[in-house]
Amino acid sequence: MDGYCERLGPGLWAEPLNAVSNLAFLLASAMLLWRLSRAEPRAPRVAWLLPVLLGVVGLCSLSFHTTAVPFTGALDTLSILVYVLVAVVLLARYGFGVRAGAAWLGAPVFLVFAVAVDLLLALAGPRYTLGGYLPALLGLAGFAVALRSGRLAIAAAVFAVSLTLRTLDQPLCDQVPIGTHWLWHCLNAVVLYLVATDVGHRTFKSVD
Repeated sequence: MDGYCERLGPGLWAEPLNAVSNLAFLLASAMLLWRLSRAEPRAPRVAWLLPVLLGVVGLCSLSFHTTAVPFTGALDTLSILVYVLVAVVLLARYGFGVRAGAAWLGAPVFLVFAVAVDLLLALAGPRYTLGGYLPALLGLAGFAVALRSGRLAIAAAVFAVSLTLRTLDQPLCDQVPIGTHWLWHCLNAVVLYLVATDVGHRTFKSVD
């Protein structure tokens, strides 16, 4: 699979920057897990979910940008989707105070929203699809406004920049041979770190 500017051929290290930049996810995950370990025994178990999933995102993305086969590509996409859906559920639960059972409805509701947005974008033309990530950006911005969260607002702003860089990877390939996808990884690690931090803060408040 050759979907990125940096990859010019087969091989594990055909995308060195795209591969190595996944360390940003692993570093962000390690930092969150270290902070949680320091908070024991006060840290609620649910607070560990997003930090662990953040590490999984990094590992799945690393596997894709080294092997670049359909299976690892699916793992890469699925890991991000799981992170987003779990974040939606936890923000509904601990941000809006929705009951646990009802909070899980946030996952299918977001999926319906995402499909609707992506269908509208598809009708506008392939160049507007933004890799299917526009629903996540809109959802993140919506949560930031509804919850009046500075962390989520910063995360949404950083995500807008990272999504732009992801979109420009192929169009700028002649001008930037190394591509811009690796910057998407670095900035998205910041985005997911901020989301996990915001959710973690809310889960801690729930047990105070």
